[in-house]
Amino acid sequence: MERRPQRQRRLSKPVISVGNLSMGGTGKTPVVAAIAKWLVDRGQRPSILTRGYGREDAVDGVVVVDASTPVAQSGDEPLMLARQVPAAIVCVSPDRYLGGVLAEKLGSTVHILDDGFQHIELARDLDILVTTVGEIPNGRVIPAGRLREPKDAAARAHFLVVTDATAGAASAEAWALGISRFCATKRTLGAPVAIRADQGSGIGDQKILAVAGIANPERFVSALRDAGHHIVDSMTFPDHHRYSAKDLIAIDAKMKSAGADAVFTTEKDAVRFEALSPSFAIYGVPLVVEFDPPDALFESVKSVLESSFARSELRRDE
Repeated sequence: MERRPQRQRRLSKPVISVGNLSMGGTGKTPVVAAIAKWLVDRGQRPSILTRGYGREDAVDGVVVVDASTPVAQSGDEPLMLARQVPAAIVCVSPDRYLGGVLAEKLGSTVHILDDGFQHIELARDLDILVTTVGEIPNGRVIPAGRLREPKDAAARAHFLVVTDATAGAASAEAWALGISRFCATKRTLGAPVAIRADQGSGIGDQKILAVAGIANPERFVSALRDAGHHIVDSMTFPDHHRYSAKDLIAIDAKMKSAGADAVFTTEKDAVRFEALSPSFAIYGVPLVVEFDPPDALFESVKSVLESSFARSELRRDE
């Protein structure tokens, strides 16, 4: 398929792919959200086309996700994205082309293909690869390592985003991978948000149990400590973990043994905890991403929009 681009399916509106070469944990979801927000702020109606990993109720066709969609139907990341960018059309389906067709009928002007680097069946106008320093050059392909494809595959990306890095480090990484356009990101934690409406918003200097079911939970725990929170213990679970009543009992027991006053968890985990109505105080901690240079990525996105507009004008004149 990659060598036969004419066999790819192409949507009517431009497609911006955001993906990675490794198995999870590179920070692509905050990049997807940041691009979607940037597009909305400029009058666009973006769609986010995602597979919806971790769904319990994988209904046929396309699920259009909003803030009230059950997490069992949407998956955790699509529901989180729908809440972060409510003006976006979040479509969940293994068939991303089908999701895009529906999104265009609903008014989408541009598509963001989530986790799309390996989804070569769908044509894209901009291929963004998200990684961390050294992850690809020093990586090995599954099962020996975490890479989904050989490192040479990185060269097909149009733009490289290097998370938790300086602009200089991102430049060196891009040069090593043969990618001409790049930026770095810095990720920081926002203010904790209460999951239960009755628990209040003040956290003060409470003792915190950190709970995370993501690809790299240790990084979340370290970020909480770096932000100055009083972390007394932590519990980690597999990525996209489906929390159960049994898990709540275990978390409550861990809180008591550690002397914790509240639980801090990720935004992605928070949408799963909501459905369980935990009895203890629990807060979701948002992730904020900043780009360096600030405008490099968005200039590439802008170029895609301008090229698409020029093509539309040309077809109209014909």
